Amino acid sequence: MKVLVTGAHGRLGTALVTLLETSHDVVGVDVNDFDITDFLAVREAVRAESPELVIHPAAWTDVDGCAREPDKAVQINGFGAQNVAVAAAEVGAAIAYVSSNEVFDGQSGRPYREYDRPQPINPYAYSKWVGEQAVATVNMRHYIVRTAWLFAHGGKNFIQSILGAAEAGRSLRVVTDEVANPTYNDDLAAAIVRLVSSGRFGIYHLVNEGAVSRYGFARYALDRAGYADVPITPITRSEWPRPGMPPAYTALNNTAAAILGIRLRPWQQAVEAFLEREGLLLNDAV
Repeated sequence: MKVLVTGAHGRLGTALVTLLETSHDVVGVDVNDFDITDFLAVREAVRAESPELVIHPAAWTDVDGCAREPDKAVQINGFGAQNVAVAAAEVGAAIAYVSSNEVFDGQSGRPYREYDRPQPINPYAYSKWVGEQAVATVNMRHYIVRTAWLFAHGGKNFIQSILGAAEAGRSLRVVTDEVANPTYNDDLAAAIVRLVSSGRFGIYHLVNEGAVSRYGFARYALDRAGYADVPITPITRSEWPRPGMPPAYTALNNTAAAILGIRLRPWQQAVEAFLEREGLLLNDAV
């Protein structure tokens, strides 16, 4: 199968290309190849490659940046996704769109399921919800993949920031009342590859199993990396105001993919795998 992957220089895009190229004809494209907000450029690029599947993780993921420029967020994450989905449909290709747990409002008392009603509360979340609707409307052969709290090797993400602060001896203040599923980039990429090989279109929640607060996530990562003596000051979301304030509780439940046999390991195991690969995992042997 010929697969086109957008955002191929990003962490998720890179992992997808690496996994897919072992058994598929893969083309990776990024912002240097075309601007996803330019429909004619997107159409030309997709027509030139004529893939059978487009995987679209490319997005503007700066939540606070999206809050400052909400129209730009919708243009990139919403209508940019529509451009890719239309171009894919024109060449008969399916599309997999990577979305976010933040499309929900955080008011649920339980993990959100795939067909619970989205209710975005910040501009980033709204832009991803627009993208979901656009993709589903213009290309019936779609996978919509929601994920949460992605952490990856390299780049800037929560776990890297926490470990970096501990190593530098900086003080840490982390919120206790924001809860979701920490998800390992490599596990997500592998799950997406399995999903798009199934031919079962629809909405999916692909996250490492289990939910935890930001504070609990940080504490576990530090403890397993040998920083158990590094204190974290617990704070509430109100003490850490942001332009793009995230919802409080957006844990996702993997129901649909699990039916297909696609499950991601518990987040604690994923964190340990991440730390081991980074050479940071504490050896418990005495």
